[in-house]
Amino acid sequence: MLSVSLMCFGSLMIAATPTYASIGIYAPISLATARIIQGLSLGGEYGTSATYLTEMADQRHRGFYSSFQYVTLIGGQICALLVLLVLQKVFLTNDEIRAWGWRIPFFIGALLALIALVMRRTLHETSAFEAARQVVKRTSSLRALMKYPREVLLVVGLTAGGTAAFYTYTTYMQKFLKLSVGLTDDQTTVVTLSALVFGMILQPIYGGISDHIGRKWLLIAFGVCGVLFTIPILTTLQNVKGPLPAFLLIAAAWMIVSGYTSINAVVKAELFPTNIRAIGVGLPYALTVSIFGGTTDSVALGFKSLGHESWFYYYLTGMIGISLVVYLFMRDTKADSAMHRHE
Repeated sequence: MLSVSLMCFGSLMIAATPTYASIGIYAPISLATARIIQGLSLGGEYGTSATYLTEMADQRHRGFYSSFQYVTLIGGQICALLVLLVLQKVFLTNDEIRAWGWRIPFFIGALLALIALVMRRTLHETSAFEAARQVVKRTSSLRALMKYPREVLLVVGLTAGGTAAFYTYTTYMQKFLKLSVGLTDDQTTVVTLSALVFGMILQPIYGGISDHIGRKWLLIAFGVCGVLFTIPILTTLQNVKGPLPAFLLIAAAWMIVSGYTSINAVVKAELFPTNIRAIGVGLPYALTVSIFGGTTDSVALGFKSLGHESWFYYYLTGMIGISLVVYLFMRDTKADSAMHRHE
């Protein structure tokens, strides 16, 4: 409830922040504060939503149900792009969007967060949580988490490469298509939107596959294919002409990345016992995403400014390779799950 409230407040702050011309240095300070609030709220939300989705699912379909976390995450990005398309094509010129229209999606986001807040009030706790509350002695979550250093490091390792790849093909890809591929604003928006829809459809398919073959093999497939094909995909994408081949290449990348995104929530949830599952998933994940996911744009644009854009391709491949090592040596959480270790 608190995390959704903070999301609403952060979006509203961004929408209402005066310009630099009006309040000077306080404008970027307010914007940075709002982004920090949003980041903290997302960090608090991820662990609890991953835990809730995993605990509410029956044992045979955990991968399928938990994959909907990234369905909704990608769906949010699709909604944002649809709002941008409608504003571009129906209501505002590009100059108007840059001047003040960019605030509209943040007002919409603040209103949607209020709706989510109302929905949260009707949710019930999972049976796993209720059972754990009966048998587990209450203690400090952080103190309890210190007893599971191996699992914490596993979350960091299995997240690093996957989150860097995810942010590459979502937030950074819009900049890449415009600055490096040379697509127009409209082409960039359409290609990004189409690729996100394709990626969203893949999530429950891959999640269902993991329920049959296990989580580990899907993660290994992501790691191996990511190491082998990241450089060829991005190098070819940089040199294509036109939106269709660009879409096909990004779609191919999504077929690789979905091996991570579709099941990363359930894998992390299955590592920890019930009493510390939410913080065990959320804290190391949030720190790892901040370091390796949130910096993706900066690293890529930094290499580009140096005139060595291709160095980013090797950086991303290396990050996926590090995670691949973790995938190879970690246990398959479907076969050896901690979901019922409160009993």
